Amino acid sequence: MAVQVPLWHHYLQAIRSRGAPRAQDHQRAENVLFTVLEHVHARDPRFLVDYSHDLEAFQFTLRSSEDPLDMEVPLWVDAEALLIEELGVPETGDGPASCRLGVPREVPGLERWMTDDVFSASEDSTTCCGHIVPGKVLHVLKDLLVAAIVHCKHHSLITPGSLNAASLREEGLCLSLLVSSGWRMIRFNIVPVVRRKHRVPALEGAQLMPCFPEGSLKRIISQEVPLVPASAQHWRVSTDYLLTRLLGALGSLQGHRLDSLSILDRVNHESWRDGGQGPGLTFGHLKMVLLWASVLFPAPEDWAELQGATYRLLVVLLCCLATKNLPHFLYPERNLLQDSGLDLNALYQRVERFASQPEAFLRIHVTHLGRSPPPRIGNGIKALLQLPASDPTYWATAYFDVLLDKFQVFNIQDKDRISAMQSIFRKTKALGGDES
Repeated sequence: MAVQVPLWHHYLQAIRSRGAPRAQDHQRAENVLFTVLEHVHARDPRFLVDYSHDLEAFQFTLRSSEDPLDMEVPLWVDAEALLIEELGVPETGDGPASCRLGVPREVPGLERWMTDDVFSASEDSTTCCGHIVPGKVLHVLKDLLVAAIVHCKHHSLITPGSLNAASLREEGLCLSLLVSSGWRMIRFNIVPVVRRKHRVPALEGAQLMPCFPEGSLKRIISQEVPLVPASAQHWRVSTDYLLTRLLGALGSLQGHRLDSLSILDRVNHESWRDGGQGPGLTFGHLKMVLLWASVLFPAPEDWAELQGATYRLLVVLLCCLATKNLPHFLYPERNLLQDSGLDLNALYQRVERFASQPEAFLRIHVTHLGRSPPPRIGNGIKALLQLPASDPTYWATAYFDVLLDKFQVFNIQDKDRISAMQSIFRKTKALGGDES
């Protein structure tokens, strides 16, 4: 074990060494985008520029994967004056409720949002004269982006080749742009948002408190949350925003929580997704695994050692792949692996191979290739790991406890966590319910 520890830290050090260049790449690309958005605002003051993206930039430095980044464009509107018309939970019951943003009658200051390009009038309400329509807002924002890009290129405000707007022709709930950071292209999803106070019941469960810094959930709940397009007609709470804030709260704790996430994301990108060329898990999937692992293992000592911290994520990930169910952290009824199009059995085998012999994967360049030590997991535990692929019921038993013990990187015998695993991964279990 003593020989293996430096390799883990060496691998982490190599990932961290790329953090500063990635932060610079993000900053350069963001500056290009800010230049364009400033001209969007100059053309239509209803669309603001938000320069506060520190947490998003920090999250980008943690990653090796190249998933798109969100860039929120706040709308200049008195959001507290708008009427929220809840439409109830989705039919599948697996996500935030959709809503409509109503413009109340005879309230000054909202006239700019009652024009035909963003507004749909309503005759059947005594309190609401109509609604701000996200599909119309997206269409206006798209036209403004095209005009701003043309203006910036014509006046040499952005360098040739620094921005590719071809994907703006695609229809969707965001507007996608490829932005150059100098030598890499970063994809940003431009999303119009309305920020206002909004209840998030999923964050109010007391059972989540132990794994987050004291007061952090209360601060997140007290802040405004962005409402983003859910369809051409409806809005919803942005779960990505909330998850990023939760990840930032975990990052303020001592231990290797975020380090273990960076390691698995790097291995996922290089090995499980063949250098990002193949389909597979996203950074969002792995972030969700970390949040669940933090609930299951709230004690500081659970994250004090790098290898042990990484294996905590691995065991939760293997459980999710075996049961073909990765619950959304805020909406556990939603399975993020359902309809993903991924070969979960093949992916399980790849993750199991890393868990069995991580040294074979913790290589940064060819000089690290050498004689690998024998697999840490013997035939007995390897057989255990392979069982769930054909029989997911193993994960609802003390099997989980056996697996932790066999990895020999845990010093945990807390049976309550096994009960927590059973309840958290039961699809019908509400996040704020009893743990029994």
